[in-house]
Amino acid sequence: MAQRITQIILALIGGGIGFSISYLLRGLDFMRSLMMTTGYGWYIIVSAIVLLFAAITFVIAPWLIRIVLQMVRFFENALQRTPMQDLIGSAFGIIVGLVIANLLGASLSRIPVVGSYVTVVASLLLGYLGLSVGLKKKDDMANLFAFFRMGKTKTDSGKGNFKILDTNVIIDGRIADICRSGFLEGTLIVPRIVLEELQHIADSSDLLRRNKGRRGLDILNKMRKEQIIRIDVRDFENLEGSEVDARLLKIAKRLDAPIVTNDYNLNKVAELEGVKVLNINELANAVKPLYLPGEEIGAVDVIRDGKEVGQGIAYLEDGTMIVIENGKRYVGQNIPVVVTSVLQTSAGRMIFAKPKLAAKDASSHPRRYHEVKVIG
Repeated sequence: MAQRITQIILALIGGGIGFSISYLLRGLDFMRSLMMTTGYGWYIIVSAIVLLFAAITFVIAPWLIRIVLQMVRFFENALQRTPMQDLIGSAFGIIVGLVIANLLGASLSRIPVVGSYVTVVASLLLGYLGLSVGLKKKDDMANLFAFFRMGKTKTDSGKGNFKILDTNVIIDGRIADICRSGFLEGTLIVPRIVLEELQHIADSSDLLRRNKGRRGLDILNKMRKEQIIRIDVRDFENLEGSEVDARLLKIAKRLDAPIVTNDYNLNKVAELEGVKVLNINELANAVKPLYLPGEEIGAVDVIRDGKEVGQGIAYLEDGTMIVIENGKRYVGQNIPVVVTSVLQTSAGRMIFAKPKLAAKDASSHPRRYHEVKVIG
């Protein structure tokens, strides 16, 4: 019903266009002669043109409606995919460009002959220039608005506000708990390239990779729905290189923001590039309980033998590995151990210990000293 009504309205518009065209034809010489020779001939021609245009418009109306709806859906999807910050930046740039063009238009319009055309060209050029500059400087404008909103000076435009997430830390999942605890503040930036990599992993033919990708997307959606912390998905232009890590480093330098990751290799490369990294593995190691040499650890499960002869391997609840000297014979048992040394590496913490039972056995058999008489 709605389509039929729209079709009739378009036919009426087409008839109006035909009526306007007929009046333009009225100025032609043969039309004037026709009006002078026949009284009703002109009205017949006008009616024929109006009906012709109305009929043509009525016939092509469904095609026009379909094309218009497709264009509306295309622009709607494009606007939904575009981040709000990009829309605000581009709109602000266009407004500034058109205002400048309007101010210049009063002077340019006085140019003889071409004045009106120069005004139109200036409006188009300055509008496009404002759109381009506003889109590229959206981050600076956001920081400027944040400055006025917070009412204090920020000497560093990006530091302390933005933190960039990489693919591994999203898949890991612990970032959601860290945000929920309140130890991470500011805005988490998820570059579009990271989101595309997650989608590529989720579409992988490998079951394990596919599950990891879907887990990362689920965690990201959960964090956005819970509104634990602000998450902003952004597009970044002019990023050279095919590797995602290299692009992340360029984004971090552009925003002067740290990268949140648990990737060991990315951590090392970022240190060489002078980019700050927040490694959640280092955070996990920092909050693990500290054991000193000679301290006793309660009962641990010796699950397997170690690389060296006679060693046994056990794990704490937080995943810290314990290498037990002469612990192979206790595999499958639950025994207390005494810490001998602690090794801290960038990959984690490793504890070396020995069975407390062996220490008791050694203390229960003290050394015997023989009395020796010295003469002279």
